[in-house]
Amino acid sequence: MIEITGLKKSFGDNKVLKNINLKIEAGSVVSILGPSGSGKTTLLRCINFLERADEGNFQFGDQKINLKHVSKKEILSVRRKSGFVFQNYALFPHMTVLQNVMEGLVTVRKIPKAEACKKAEDTIKWVGLADRKDYYPSQLSGGQQQRVGIARAVALNPEVILFDEPTSALDPELVGETLDVIKKVAQTGITMIIVTHEMAFAERISDKVVFMDGGVVVEEGSPRDIFVNPKEERTQKFLSRFIQKDMYYI
Repeated sequence: MIEITGLKKSFGDNKVLKNINLKIEAGSVVSILGPSGSGKTTLLRCINFLERADEGNFQFGDQKINLKHVSKKEILSVRRKSGFVFQNYALFPHMTVLQNVMEGLVTVRKIPKAEACKKAEDTIKWVGLADRKDYYPSQLSGGQQQRVGIARAVALNPEVILFDEPTSALDPELVGETLDVIKKVAQTGITMIIVTHEMAFAERISDKVVFMDGGVVVEEGSPRDIFVNPKEERTQKFLSRFIQKDMYYI
């Protein structure tokens, strides 16, 4: 279980996150929606400590952290239990697919290379890229690179995986293959937090949907609550640009 209370983050005078409170149950899939600049990505990065929050409290399972005074040991503990799938893949260009997936297993988890290689190969096969394990990122399509990014996260057996707009850098015809792999991840029971603009996908896969705007959580609830019966005017206005209610729960 993850619980965030009173999280705030500013960049200079720009208050990006303003008192975020959010609870995420273990094993659930939570999608975070909102317009550009609403703070979605910054929230993910604060959860994984890629950005340091200015204040707030963070609970990850039994671990409780004061975000203003977090220690390096606490940060490392959270990162060892979490994976991050980046919008722009963030693969090492000089490493093959196999090496990219092995890297975290060897350097972070300290797993022997032979064992890490077997685990990486199994995970690469699981995302449908067994025939590309010796390719370099530049030899792959965007969708294939993103599947490598997902394999890299899954191979670490994390308790939670954070997805930052995993399809936004892809050509439209490549989106489906990435979403299919994310669905497979959801079936494993790993807790997932997904920042996405794929509304129909969020509706199908999520246990909870969170709508953010202006650095705050405007509304949260089940997919039906948000997509069919949103209570807040800001949520209604945002969704009206993307979906029609008769697309859902027919």
